Amino acid sequence: MNNESADVQGAENPEKLTGLKRGEIKKAAAGIPAVVSSFQKVAKEAGVTRGMKALWNLNKKGGFDCPSCAWPDPDDERSGIAEYCENGARAVAEEATAKKLDADFFAKNSVTDLAKLSDYEIGGKGRIAQPMLLPAGATFYQPISWNAAFEKIGLALNRLSSPDEAIFYTSGRTSNEAAFLYQLFVREYGTNNLPDCSNMCHESSGVALGESLGIGKGSVTLDDFNEAEVIIILGQNPGTNHPRMLTALQKAKAKGAKIISINPLPETGLMGFNNPQTVQGVLGINPSLTDIFLQVKINGDMAALQAIEILLMAAEEKNPGSVLNQEFIQNNTIGFEDFNQHLKNKDAEDLAKISGIPFSLIQQTATLLAGKSKIIACWAMGLTQHKNAVDSIKEIVNLLLLKGSIGKPGAGTCPVRGHSNVQGDRTMGIFEKPSEKFLTSIERNFQFLPPKKHGFDVVESIKAMHEGKAKVFFAMGGNFLSATPDTNFTAEALQNCSLTVQVSTKLNRSHLIHGKEALILPCLGRSDKDMKNGENRFISCENSMGVIQSSKGILDPISDQLLSEPEIVCRLAKATLGKRSKIDWQLYTENYDVIREDIERTITGFDKYNERVRIPGGFYLPNCNRDGNFDTASSKAHFNLANVTGPDLEDDEIIMMTIRSHDQFNTTIYGLNDRYRGIYNERRVVLMNEQDIKKRDLVNGELVDLINFHDGVERTANKFVVIAYPIPEDCCATYFPETNVLVPINSVADKSNTPTSKQVIIKIKAHQPVNS
Repeated sequence: MNNESADVQGAENPEKLTGLKRGEIKKAAAGIPAVVSSFQKVAKEAGVTRGMKALWNLNKKGGFDCPSCAWPDPDDERSGIAEYCENGARAVAEEATAKKLDADFFAKNSVTDLAKLSDYEIGGKGRIAQPMLLPAGATFYQPISWNAAFEKIGLALNRLSSPDEAIFYTSGRTSNEAAFLYQLFVREYGTNNLPDCSNMCHESSGVALGESLGIGKGSVTLDDFNEAEVIIILGQNPGTNHPRMLTALQKAKAKGAKIISINPLPETGLMGFNNPQTVQGVLGINPSLTDIFLQVKINGDMAALQAIEILLMAAEEKNPGSVLNQEFIQNNTIGFEDFNQHLKNKDAEDLAKISGIPFSLIQQTATLLAGKSKIIACWAMGLTQHKNAVDSIKEIVNLLLLKGSIGKPGAGTCPVRGHSNVQGDRTMGIFEKPSEKFLTSIERNFQFLPPKKHGFDVVESIKAMHEGKAKVFFAMGGNFLSATPDTNFTAEALQNCSLTVQVSTKLNRSHLIHGKEALILPCLGRSDKDMKNGENRFISCENSMGVIQSSKGILDPISDQLLSEPEIVCRLAKATLGKRSKIDWQLYTENYDVIREDIERTITGFDKYNERVRIPGGFYLPNCNRDGNFDTASSKAHFNLANVTGPDLEDDEIIMMTIRSHDQFNTTIYGLNDRYRGIYNERRVVLMNEQDIKKRDLVNGELVDLINFHDGVERTANKFVVIAYPIPEDCCATYFPETNVLVPINSVADKSNTPTSKQVIIKIKAHQPVNS
């Protein structure tokens, strides 16, 4: 535990082991085990009838959007069997559960007792059925009416000496309609303090792509995978985090695409895929995916990319015009000559050694890329959560620019987003650094002057609360405490607040580590009907490739005291702003089409929103890169110059990255198994190279403590089981949120300020019992 925060109770998962069992590392993802796991979870949580009704409508045209990841649905016909993956099924099962938490539950379970449970146990309790209040000094939540809850929040916000003393967080689950209203209210209230989950995941991607290419989104569509010659996957585990991506990869491979995977772990989903919707998949016939696997050391990606680029440019010099796309470079980019000279001062073999990849594999990769031009690069948080994350992503862009692989079919950038509408929330204006263009549009359309001063992102918000500069914390979804770095520091920050408010579907740890007073506002989920005046209303979302589509719930809510997120925002705005508001919030609660009309006149790309969102499958937003254009000051793409950097480790230090288990999506823990990695019934594990285990005089299965000393503060995560695993030397992996306590609040990526959860320097020592 952080020595400065030893009095924080219940902030972390309890240090209890649940009984590790080991199995073989799987060679292929999905297949029949995934199908069995999905249906078991659905039947257990929702019951067969309710659960199957939900699954049948999941991701179908006219159905509801998956509350899990943001991978896009096919533009053409969707599967008639199951247009979802194992994790999507489990997410729906949790949301559609028949278990509900009413006033009796909270009267019998104190906050203190609930905080002693693990995140898995807390999340399994069920759906929250009514608004709940934790009064100052109380240990039990008690019922509160919706009117009284909004009145309390409005009073708290209006008592602040400045609107900047309030923090308004957003999770990626929030719909376009709710997100637009939320940012509108917050800006009319008077602040840009709109941190969101993007600050912790793909913020580095947005910064890198925006500076290099002029738009902070990826450029490809799902159809591009069908035309790609090469697909590069960096720092991503699609088998667990984006399983439906495996179908796209398998289709691409069947059409001749080569797949290059760059990752510290040989993840099952990168190596093979048994599609349960095909006979071959059921029988496990030819599941292979990856053609070249580059097992990079943690944060060795830039070194590997630069080594490949050096070889490509050397091959171009020997045979001009045969490797690089000189016409594209000349007409569409700036900075190539400087970039060329920059790489000439580096040695490819030295860079390969730094990356941890045998030089022969670097050569093989360069040879493959030399003759290809339709290249897609995909990446996720394995790249975005490093000190040099922005430069690493710009190095991906450098490679694509050399090959002319942007702005044409079968090629481009593909940052694979996590939560289902995290990209849509940013499009709607959930951003602490809004553009002048966006603020001008708000002022023109709503007749109030929005604040121009930048607000707090996630890390800045935590620090502001910790220092007493922010006093009210409002979360539109998510599990802020378990998602953020430096767990005990963040817990202290939240406890410093006068009021914390959580808009939630299910119980989580952020309800149990709270301000002086705390409110839980239960909302409808994606699968729930949103009825008004006899009509079941729909909302909309934006997937990872810029498609806007409708989502309509089909299940009866488990309680009649749940409100939709748009209605929660509107009632919050009325309670806080009252007659001084320029906006008719009541009209929004009556008709979501009115919300979409105002989105259309405020944000570019939403012409005929209400008409086009009703088209089955939705519509694409404009994307300048997709059209071969670059919205930079020069109207050209920019090459970036960066040097490979990395921490100098002491002999007893090792780099830790946090990862998800297979039974997990973000902070939601579905179970205690990590089937593909052969780890069962335990989450307190540390995956280590056998040589690193021997070097520390440890043994496989031994209990250890993990310690970080950043900024002179000792942070400790106690009682983890050592697991020998095929990971590079000087690297280890642990599950989050169990080791978020080790991620320093002041260790962030340059420019994006994203916590460096994939690059934490720790020491590993034999476990010392507290009473020893």
